[in-house]
Amino acid sequence: MSVFAAILLGLAMGAVFGMALEKGRMCEGGVILCQMQMSRHAMLKMFLSAVATGLIVLAILTGFGFAKLSPKATLFAADVVGGAILGVGIVIAGACPGTVLAQIGSGYRDAIYTFVGGLFGALAFTYLEPNLLKPVLTAGSYGKLTLDQLVGVPFPALALGFAAIIIGFLVWLEKVSPWRAEIGPNADGMPALADAGGLLPPGVKSA
Repeated sequence: MSVFAAILLGLAMGAVFGMALEKGRMCEGGVILCQMQMSRHAMLKMFLSAVATGLIVLAILTGFGFAKLSPKATLFAADVVGGAILGVGIVIAGACPGTVLAQIGSGYRDAIYTFVGGLFGALAFTYLEPNLLKPVLTAGSYGKLTLDQLVGVPFPALALGFAAIIIGFLVWLEKVSPWRAEIGPNADGMPALADAGGLLPPGVKSA
């Protein structure tokens, strides 16, 4: 595949992903904050559905020899520190690196500041990582360590097993917390969701 074709394919996939985020309301700040507060689970359902789908597809592709996995090195310090910083940033901004582009496309005026801040953060990391951050972030590295290697089970079987567990959890979660009750009856979903999540000021009721 040429570079130009790869760019076009990436743009097409990004457009589809952005449309799914917007139509599923996963780019709305209230939805993101409610998920981080664990008071609503619409975002968790969508992302776990994507994980289960990815596991099934990878199990099929690797099982029949159509694809080969290339895992990255396991860096516990980088995962823990980076995940914590990312989580704090998501709560403060009400957006994540994926949803901010969908927010810009949806007309969120403050999303551009989150996007620019992310670019500056990536630029700062690029300059600080080689000498200052790398010794810290690579601490506790175990190389390319994967779960199928640890338990001695072929990846396709392990992936399908985890996919089944995730699907079962999603079915249970939807029964105890239906998505219609989470999103609300309004056309845009935000006022009811914000009110249900305790995000509106006292005395202010949703439309």
